[in-house]
Amino acid sequence: GVDAGTGLVHSVECTAANVHDIVPAVKNIREDDEVVYGDSGYLGLQNRDEIKADKHLSSIDYRVNRRPSSCQKVSSNSFDWDRYIEHRKSSVRCKVEHPYRIIKIIFGFRKTVYRGIYKNGCRLFMLFASANLYMLAGAKRTLAPVQG
Repeated sequence: GVDAGTGLVHSVECTAANVHDIVPAVKNIREDDEVVYGDSGYLGLQNRDEIKADKHLSSIDYRVNRRPSSCQKVSSNSFDWDRYIEHRKSSVRCKVEHPYRIIKIIFGFRKTVYRGIYKNGCRLFMLFASANLYMLAGAKRTLAPVQG
């Protein structure tokens, strides 16, 4: 999960390869989220039982990209509103990809070596925390102290 305002990663979930992306998606939604963006792998997220049962999760606006094959083709002389709307959703959703770029290019994590889900998860937690610190340093910002 990535915060749309800052671009910082706030949650990471590691699962086996045979687990669909939509299954752990609920764990990445925070209490203060009002809008959730996702790619076409998250279609039907708002229809899941755990979302319908929770009052807060059911009130969230889910903006999930449709599959390209579901967008109808229009003639060349008219404006394609469906593709424009999907492009706008993707422009917000692309913030998720920036931490991956840092992890792949700066830290050199291009290939996952199977060491078990726990060890790979620990490595990813460390890499995403480092990517957050790298983005903060690039923006000349610091982490605010936790008050509580």
